[in-house]
Amino acid sequence: MAINKLPGPVSSSNDIRLELRSWTEVDEYLKTCKGIILPIGSTEQHGPTGAIGTDAITAEAVAREVGRQTGVLVAPTQVFGMAEHHLGFSGTMSLRPCTLIAVVHDLVLSLARNGFERVFVINGHGGNIASLKAGFAQAYTSAMSQNLHRATYLSCKLVNWFMVKKVIHKAQELYGDMEGQHATPSEISVTLHVEPSLLSKQRPLPPPSPAGPIYGYEDFQRRYPDGRMGSDPFLAKATHGKVFIEQASIALIDDLFNFLSS
Repeated sequence: MAINKLPGPVSSSNDIRLELRSWTEVDEYLKTCKGIILPIGSTEQHGPTGAIGTDAITAEAVAREVGRQTGVLVAPTQVFGMAEHHLGFSGTMSLRPCTLIAVVHDLVLSLARNGFERVFVINGHGGNIASLKAGFAQAYTSAMSQNLHRATYLSCKLVNWFMVKKVIHKAQELYGDMEGQHATPSEISVTLHVEPSLLSKQRPLPPPSPAGPIYGYEDFQRRYPDGRMGSDPFLAKATHGKVFIEQASIALIDDLFNFLSS
């Protein structure tokens, strides 16, 4: 079922936050748009200078900008993801893959029961990808087996803001090989733009360990003792973060429009 109408741009990201709406306002919204944006990240170490909430902060920032420009509702951010390989570092809080699958299943099914038909998931953590896709598959099966109203039209789409081509190209242009694979200057830049207080944590660091494979959290801590994977987060700048949010949002708005219209 195609979505008949996009709500249109709003002046503030607060205008599209689901948690600030009443249920009657959501009912009214559903009369013209069946789509919702769900940001998801992780609560895990990001090297000695990065915020533990980096993946959730970045996903939420991009999701709210996409929502602001389209008027599509944005659900509260799911801040816990599959981060078991980071458990050797203090502050990391991880869900098991099976738990994340169950969480995604339950959230999608809850939205479907309300009448939402399109769930656009903006992800900030690569370790979530497999579990998210499995959670979608389970939600489809449950919706059909329960004869859930509109189950035929239920669809989820996963997008990873950090994998947008323009974001990747800009990161390569700015940081080259020092972008690395974890605690990257691109994601740290977004957090500095969103939360300027994090600038006080930034400092020069020794050369990082080159990025490579991961075999559990003990192996991760041995290979990457300070938590970085080939990255130099000191290259991050708040001004870069603004650009990354803008570039990711432009690309994802097109994806969202096509998804809601399918």
